Amino acid sequence: MTLNEGRRVRLTVDLRLDGQVVPADGASAGTAAGFLALAAGLEGTVERVEEDRPQSQEVREYERLKSLLDDFGHQMPPGSRQQLEEQVASLEPEWTAYQERKLRLTVRVRFDNGFVLDDAPGDLFTAV
Repeated sequence: MTLNEGRRVRLTVDLRLDGQVVPADGASAGTAAGFLALAAGLEGTVERVEEDRPQSQEVREYERLKSLLDDFGHQMPPGSRQQLEEQVASLEPEWTAYQERKLRLTVRVRFDNGFVLDDAPGDLFTAV
């Protein structure tokens, strides 16, 4: 299921949220701790969707070199082009592993009861 902003969703599992309570305005909360339980079946609306697949230095370098090769490779002297192709080929396994890694999807959901759950894994929800 694809989660988009504005989509109605339902929580698929019971959640227990605990930890330090921090006011939304960022003011200091002291040492207070809190506990909140959200029941499966609670419905709300997606306010924000974030996709994250962290890139390593090798992946960024592959993208840079591959772009250089694709855009300017035909204009390069044969020796330089061959050297660039070898560099791209050496980084190919990192790129392939990066592509196969599961995309991490997090959402911000405003439930109908007014609670907001931010940075929640997208697989906790199903479309209504």
